[in-house]
Amino acid sequence: METGDLVELEITDVAHGGVFVARLEGRVVFVADAIPGERVRARLSDTRKKSFWRAETVEVLTSSPHRRPHVWAAADVTTPPEQRPGGADFGHIDLPHQRELKLKVFRDALERIGKVDVPVTMQEAVPIVDASGAVLAQESPDATQWRTRVSLHVDEDGRIGPFAARSHRVIEVDDLPLATPAVARAAAGLRGQRPGRVDLVQPADGRARILPRPDGEAPPPAEVILEQAGGREFRVDAGGFWQVHRLAAHSLTTIVAEELRAVAAVDPDAAHLDLYGGVGLFAATLGDLGGPGTRVTSVESDPRATEHAGENLAEWVGARAVTARVDRFVRQLAAESSPVERERLSRGVVLLDPPRAGAGRDVVEGILALAPAAVVYVACDPVALARDLGIFRDAGYRAPRPVRAVDLFPHSHHVEAVAVLTP
Repeated sequence: METGDLVELEITDVAHGGVFVARLEGRVVFVADAIPGERVRARLSDTRKKSFWRAETVEVLTSSPHRRPHVWAAADVTTPPEQRPGGADFGHIDLPHQRELKLKVFRDALERIGKVDVPVTMQEAVPIVDASGAVLAQESPDATQWRTRVSLHVDEDGRIGPFAARSHRVIEVDDLPLATPAVARAAAGLRGQRPGRVDLVQPADGRARILPRPDGEAPPPAEVILEQAGGREFRVDAGGFWQVHRLAAHSLTTIVAEELRAVAAVDPDAAHLDLYGGVGLFAATLGDLGGPGTRVTSVESDPRATEHAGENLAEWVGARAVTARVDRFVRQLAAESSPVERERLSRGVVLLDPPRAGAGRDVVEGILALAPAAVVYVACDPVALARDLGIFRDAGYRAPRPVRAVDLFPHSHHVEAVAVLTP
């Protein structure tokens, strides 16, 4: 069989990456836009590998009871596969079942890749409430309108839109249902952009910014915006990293604080680390838990983010922000710390929030050389988390509480998680 051939497939499982599993002549086929239990007609989209092929659903022959009209009409199975925008690969599945499938993928990754035996729970974003318990902000009933940051692309013909799934082909769309209303309105008004990328950002003040990034040109001077989490404001460049979901920063800081309170007190006189620290979001969480004298170091490779972290952490006299690669920093810290510093590190918390690829063996072994009292791992990829937790487990660190997965990317296959480890 060749790429482009139509085949009928029984969908038997879900796989990491937003695709579903079928078999054809003994070979695994990863199928987009399906649901386990369905029979579909699919077009083979990639038959180059011997170990597996890829395919795209073009017609549902036997439908799952969990199938619904796609939350983004442009990405529905009734649209030809080559015209479907990417970014909402679970949008055709009812919301509770999406979360069941994400939880299954997460558990499979921990058991199969990390060989880690730890329970996993799944929850939606944490609502923001005031002192009286009144809800100020929460997930919308259909889990749309949550993206405060969207990247669109402009091709040589002036078309503006997201890329098609697993491609760099621009798809013009009429709406962006996952974006906040302000971001969606700003996107609808885009005209005359040069080829490249356009970022749309809505910070805490509610006003959407448009940040063009034409190909081959340096980005414009950074506007500094204010974001909010945990009752605090954080300075960050408009084009810099901040969590995408409007409730994500609040949700993650809340969960990190809850998990640490349940496992280990934050000793203000110990030495704490916030690795891949960005603008200091989790360093501030550690500072709030430990009090005004907390010693915490935020480590980030982006100099602009480090500059903002220094400002955002100014109220803690023991806080500092360091621009460095995390692997080099922890290795040097383990090699050069004095006995007094090593003792403080051994009573401290190491929090890490690495990129999607995870921390990796060098960073994990560098953390282990510091022998902290607790490790908090904030993850955005279950496979990377499973691999790294396996390294921690082999060194004697275990999760005394369930890993908490949080659905901060509804209608996509992505998920965040918080794991706390102790020796």
